[in-house]
Amino acid sequence: MKNTALTETHKALGAKMVPFAGYNMPVSYEGVNIEHETVRKAVGVFDVSHMGEFLVEGPKALELIQKVTTNDASKLTVGKAQYSCMPNETGGIVDDLIIYRIKEETYLLVVNASNIDKDWDHISKYNEAIGADMRNISDDYSLLAIQGPKAVEAMQSLTSVDLASINFYSFVVGDFAGIEHVIISATGYTGSGGFEIYCKNSEVQQVWDKVLEAGASFGIKPIGLAARDTLRLEMGYCLYGNDIDDTTSPFEAGLGWITKFTKEFVNSENLSKEKADGSKRKLVAFQMEERGIPRAGYPILDSEGNQIGKVTSGTMSPSLSKGIGLGYVTMEYSKVDSPIFIQIRINKVPATIVKLPFYKNT
Repeated sequence: MKNTALTETHKALGAKMVPFAGYNMPVSYEGVNIEHETVRKAVGVFDVSHMGEFLVEGPKALELIQKVTTNDASKLTVGKAQYSCMPNETGGIVDDLIIYRIKEETYLLVVNASNIDKDWDHISKYNEAIGADMRNISDDYSLLAIQGPKAVEAMQSLTSVDLASINFYSFVVGDFAGIEHVIISATGYTGSGGFEIYCKNSEVQQVWDKVLEAGASFGIKPIGLAARDTLRLEMGYCLYGNDIDDTTSPFEAGLGWITKFTKEFVNSENLSKEKADGSKRKLVAFQMEERGIPRAGYPILDSEGNQIGKVTSGTMSPSLSKGIGLGYVTMEYSKVDSPIFIQIRINKVPATIVKLPFYKNT
């Protein structure tokens, strides 16, 4: 089990630690509902240093990225980030990721913790014929997510960068919390705004301490992975291993918007055919109409009790106080407002397919 550079700090703060993606991670401090509300209404800080980071550099860097990802990375300018996914050869998804263009010929790929080795091997396989420079820097870098509507105001004193001027999916390499070269990225997995901070492991304790100090008067709290999951689910953001995996296509998962056929990429011919012919199933969002918490793996039924799909993610929404979930269903049942049923133990509990996001910032 790996530790992040802040593991002992989390323990000292009273965090409940659990194994996650091969790491010893804080799942909660005070409790998921309190932490969730902190991010929705104020500001919270997550240690997500388990995420993987690959540097792809040199004159062949863009060619490699274009080959292994579905989105069009040629549109990226320096200082911009892009959400994308890596398709496999059989119609599924190797991983979803964020691509940062750091310099003209330098890109940072941020991948899911559980997929670091798999992703590295997959990209390396295609790089054999291309020859870009690749470095896996996952073990040397830490990542903090400072999320919530008060993030800009709370963190401005820590940097000379005008945080309010960093647009969504843009970033600046600048000073932060007394460290000279930090990536300050206007990205996140919560839907409540904020930043993600990339720094070296040797620097992250100083950054963490100063973030909590600067945010104290704004109600900042450390937040665990349990609230990260409820926050992302209220927005309908996919979680790899649950909502997308090696068997789900980008079109089934609603990721057609990041699948660009302006270039050739791994399995692009077959995915183009799927787009033209249509998928047989679709990832949908649903909310429970009666008491009940949907969980991954629960069957989704039609009114006759026939199974038409299964739940991939589900929870009791802290913001909405009702059960919400994502799941795959056959196309005929995928329209918004369609009634469905979730099999919860012996009960067939009614639910309705809804449009994302579940949580709307008012």
